[in-house]
Amino acid sequence: MIFILGFIVAFLTMEVVAWLAHKYLMHGSLWTIHRDHHQPTGKKFQRNDLFFLIFAIPSWQCIMLGFIFNSILSIGIGFGITLYGITYFLFHEVLIHRRFNWLDNYNNRYFDALKEGHRAHHKHREKEDGESFGLLYVPKKYWKR
Repeated sequence: MIFILGFIVAFLTMEVVAWLAHKYLMHGSLWTIHRDHHQPTGKKFQRNDLFFLIFAIPSWQCIMLGFIFNSILSIGIGFGITLYGITYFLFHEVLIHRRFNWLDNYNNRYFDALKEGHRAHHKHREKEDGESFGLLYVPKKYWKR
């Protein structure tokens, strides 16, 4: 039970962490790394891809330390962060930016709202005046009726 609790809480908390990191770090002091995501260079890999490591390291540490110190909670937290990372990759890289053409046909209102919110975010090519910084939570104004 403690594993599941840690897993779920970590997964849900990651949406808040990702939102805060995106708004205040990626569009702040770490803009030099994030910039090529808003101003594409045409290269297959972006400097922005380095953020994968920034989020993967705490996940790996929680899992590793959980096994070393026999902490089911830590392992659950680590796997919750990992699932959020996998979800982020599938939604952001595959569904939204189509860096991998694995999902061509879908009919889903939520996916459409997700893409609309992200489109609104990318209409701002500079770090200022951004909107819609989250991934999984989609504000009501992006849902088409």
